[in-house]
Amino acid sequence: MPEFSTPHSVKKADSTFTQSEMIRSIRFAIAAEYEAIQIYEEMAENINNKDAVKLIEEIITDEKVHVGNFLQLLRILNPEEEEFYKEGYKETLELLEK
Repeated sequence: MPEFSTPHSVKKADSTFTQSEMIRSIRFAIAAEYEAIQIYEEMAENINNKDAVKLIEEIITDEKVHVGNFLQLLRILNPEEEEFYKEGYKETLELLEK
């Protein structure tokens, strides 16, 4: 039986989210969205019903939008984190230009 985690597994018992707990929860949600995309892509690749594939592909698109929603929320709550992403993009471009 699979074990399903929740963003609340990062939450302290009997309290509201602190700023750092909320940030961790958002990261968890982003990872969960990517995991869902992977599962749905596997489903779409392994079914012969065109209508089902069409619907699953729409769901995949929705999940990708959710990733963007959560990334924007992370940017709002922790804007300095985006600088790390920018550094990663820069390093990648520099490497590829060599």
